[in-house]
Amino acid sequence: MQQNISLDIKGMTCASCVNRIEKVLKKDEGIISASVNLATEKAKVEFDSSRLDISKIIDLISRAGYEAKISSQKAKESKADELKKEKYLIILSILLTLPLALPMAFEPFGYHIMPSPWVQLLLATPIQFFIGARFYKSAWGALKAKTGNMELLVAIGTTAAYGLSLYLLLKNLDHLEHHMPHLYFEGSAVIITLVLLGKYLETKAKQQTTAAIKALQALQPEKARVLRNNKEEEVSIENLKLNDLVLVRPGERIPVDGILKKGATQVDESLITGESLPVEKNENDKVVGGSINGDGFIHIGVTALGSETMLSRIIRMVEDAQAVKAPIQRLVDKVSAYFVPTVLIIALVTIVMTALMTGNWETGIIHGVAVLVIACPCALGLATPTSIMVGTGAAAKAGILIKDAEALEVTHSLTMIAFDKTGTLTEGKPSLSKLYVFDRQEQEVLSILATIQNGSEHPLAKAVMQEAKKKQIDYGHASSSKALPGRGVEAEIEGHKYILGSKRLVTELGFNDWLILSQAKDREVLGETVSFLIDVSQNKIIGMISFKDTIKESARKTIEKLKTLGIKTMMLTGDNQGSANLVAKELGIDFVRAEVLPQHKSEIIQEFKQKGEIVGMVGDGINDAPALAAAHVGMAMSTGTDVAMHSAGITLMRGNPLLIPDAISVSRKTYSKIKQNLFWAFIYNVIGIPLAAMGYLSPVVAGAAMALSSVSVVTNSLLLKKWKPSDNK
Repeated sequence: MQQNISLDIKGMTCASCVNRIEKVLKKDEGIISASVNLATEKAKVEFDSSRLDISKIIDLISRAGYEAKISSQKAKESKADELKKEKYLIILSILLTLPLALPMAFEPFGYHIMPSPWVQLLLATPIQFFIGARFYKSAWGALKAKTGNMELLVAIGTTAAYGLSLYLLLKNLDHLEHHMPHLYFEGSAVIITLVLLGKYLETKAKQQTTAAIKALQALQPEKARVLRNNKEEEVSIENLKLNDLVLVRPGERIPVDGILKKGATQVDESLITGESLPVEKNENDKVVGGSINGDGFIHIGVTALGSETMLSRIIRMVEDAQAVKAPIQRLVDKVSAYFVPTVLIIALVTIVMTALMTGNWETGIIHGVAVLVIACPCALGLATPTSIMVGTGAAAKAGILIKDAEALEVTHSLTMIAFDKTGTLTEGKPSLSKLYVFDRQEQEVLSILATIQNGSEHPLAKAVMQEAKKKQIDYGHASSSKALPGRGVEAEIEGHKYILGSKRLVTELGFNDWLILSQAKDREVLGETVSFLIDVSQNKIIGMISFKDTIKESARKTIEKLKTLGIKTMMLTGDNQGSANLVAKELGIDFVRAEVLPQHKSEIIQEFKQKGEIVGMVGDGINDAPALAAAHVGMAMSTGTDVAMHSAGITLMRGNPLLIPDAISVSRKTYSKIKQNLFWAFIYNVIGIPLAAMGYLSPVVAGAAMALSSVSVVTNSLLLKKWKPSDNK
């Protein structure tokens, strides 16, 4: 049985650590997949629970040299406590390092105030072996796993500097009073302090990358006011039950997902959907937990609890997007797997070559130490995930939910967007425009139509029901009903079989009444959708209905924006050719495919993919799900069905198509940041390693550069927070 688990990992410092944990996990046959994220310090593991349990997975990670715990709120709190302890440890390290580092600043001016060798030893030793103990622990784990990591480089480099200093101290023991040799205790101490300071600043910066998730989590109230046995009582969210009646006063945050049972109000859903204007809510309208009630006193019937609420699903989607690797990160991980061994070889060659050329092993060791210290793969490991975290967070704030990092990465390169028509480019709320009846009374035909459509959630069905109620037509329930996918519906009423279907279905059934079909064509030219009511027992068309839908005001602006981005547009619809052409012409869409069955939508997507197009699909209905899954990136309107949202890589939290160019914009910005980060991560090493090998960088400067590289990468990613969606009005 397949099971998923999210683990918090402690002790990771660079991309090599990520590789090591993934390698260890994937060796076990019970593990289906494993993805480790350096920025979030989490592992997402899919495993066969019949072959191994969670404790075995934690044990595997432990044997690789890391600590693992099941992700929980307590784990987050303990992480905050650990960061506090880290802060005090760094302060201690700085206080011990200052007496060694400050004299170095005065030496260029002729002031030699370095403490005595014994004081240097006394100050450097606790830094090396107590404060720096973590480097040895992690380095030992790396050696046992026959891999390398940042800690191994730091441990070898600082131990070499400390060991050389101790050797020189003992070698010159007899004449220390007359001649104090140049020692490198300050180098090892400063490097450890700088690395720890860099990691601390990096962790603090990384915490800001999860700000979007924290903001979403803060939206969930802890208590709700509920009406039970005609008494008002306050209960915790955990104790609510489905169908409970929750009372929400003006200005309060709505605690749960539900249906408005009593009252009317305006709701601020901005932190969930990105919509800045309050939304009108009346009886029977849906409300979302976490949104803010306006000036109405309302009663809400609970429809979803716990992990099934919209807010919980949004948080889960954002967390999952940040946990999964982007395709570009897999390439980076492969590079970093060879990085540490390569650096160790370069450092060894530097020591030997420098010693042979200068005749001074001391100089060779110092150059080798500088190589080891500057060559830190931290920045490489952080370049992609930190950008993904900030990018998905900024998108979520704007009402764009990105399911995984792959969708975020691919979206930037889309060359074509395919749209469903109804509910995506149009309002999706059609109204009955014209009813034609043949050999029957209008009331009778409308009653049959309403009986067939009673209980259906289809937009056209709702239009029929609205018309029947308006004209006060009596209707019932069909005794049996069967959907004809992409064609219509078949139903039985009082022993009579009826079919309500499209023009395609009418043609397939062999009906070719010229007068009826010409009337249908007239309505299609006006951009209307036509359905036919057939009495199967009489083998006769007894009614024809045409529906009109309104094009969304933002649809035209969306197509224009996509064209400025260099993206082609296509419309895929099951609607008639006339209606499709009219909408496409009005909006300026490049390609139109009409009267398309659901299964054929995905075939058309595949056709354009084979032509080399990178295709995005936008839809909102169950019939769009295959096409959403077939596209490179599926984008679902949250105003549509859950099936569509599950099939899509991106969910647009408002029914506004202008979120589509925004999704492309945030993807392009994020991908640009990833490329910038990778450039800086590589350039530090490409320039730094040769300079260190040639002796132009001291170990202390190398340590500072290494710390700066990680902090600069995270800081650059945080600039993505400045991204703002366009004015989607």
